[in-house]
Amino acid sequence: MTVKSGFGGMIGHSPQMLELFELISCVAEDGESTVLIQGQSGTGKELIARAIHEKSLRKSSHFVPVNCAAIPDELLESELFGYVKGAFTGAQQSKIGRVQFADGGTLFLDEIGDMKPNLQAKLLRVLQEREVEQVGGVKATKVDVRVIAATHQNLEELVAIGKFREDLYYRLAVIPLIAPPLCERPDDIALLIECFIERFSRRKEDRRTTIDTIAMKSLLNYRWPGNVRELENLMQRLVVLHRGKRITLKELPEKYRCIDIEVADIDVSGEESNQPLFSSTPPDAEWSEDGLDFNGLISEFEDRLILQALSRTGGNKKEAARMLNLKRTTLIEKIKKKNLPA
Repeated sequence: MTVKSGFGGMIGHSPQMLELFELISCVAEDGESTVLIQGQSGTGKELIARAIHEKSLRKSSHFVPVNCAAIPDELLESELFGYVKGAFTGAQQSKIGRVQFADGGTLFLDEIGDMKPNLQAKLLRVLQEREVEQVGGVKATKVDVRVIAATHQNLEELVAIGKFREDLYYRLAVIPLIAPPLCERPDDIALLIECFIERFSRRKEDRRTTIDTIAMKSLLNYRWPGNVRELENLMQRLVVLHRGKRITLKELPEKYRCIDIEVADIDVSGEESNQPLFSSTPPDAEWSEDGLDFNGLISEFEDRLILQALSRTGGNKKEAARMLNLKRTTLIEKIKKKNLPA
């Protein structure tokens, strides 16, 4: 599987993502219906919106993103709808808003759940009448714009407690899409890691940064509350700090060391394995023109043996040291030095 595979900038081959790709294609062909994308932060909701735009007949016009949570309430109205000269102090000349700027294209309203009720009413008018009225203006201007909204909040709950207009919700949710969290598509984690390593390996003369088997399994076990964004940031950090090296468990920040040595592990494919958690065979060597990382491979093999011994003894260091023919103090020193989970 090549890391260049994907859809509209999104990477994934899990059933959830393949289904999402098909839905995006169908939605893009329509070109008119409003879309509501829901999902946790970091799941790529803006990428979904951009993919819909780029695969639609509107792709030659603007894609205009607006983060409703990032713009102060007192500025959001003028940013969205524009204003006429003299509408307020400092309005020395008229300015079109982002709705009008998106005419013929797509307006993406991120974090729509944070929009205040008075602006919700004005947005509803845009959707119903296909026209926009500038702040301080008296004449409405027709617009042809597709609106895609996104939120990490549950809009139905906001409607129930009166914080979001019910009529606007139904106008937005003509086509609802769900951005799946990363923890629900573990099949994509290894593919995303490979993609991010390639993206952040800017110096082509360097050896390629790699991740050993144990570190990869640990990342597969992590729950990723920050979703794809968190994974991307982690891989950028690891590539910058360990460029061209093999990343082992001890290079991972502590919270990403998620190997449970007392239970069966999950292999890279995401399937349960009945094999021992850590292999006692040497790790595969990656040969290149520059040779191999001998010390790194030996260190990784040592990590595997120590962790396997701890697994077999239920974490009993004295018994694990006996199995490895090491002194207990020597084993404890190695565990601390390597930052291994004990």
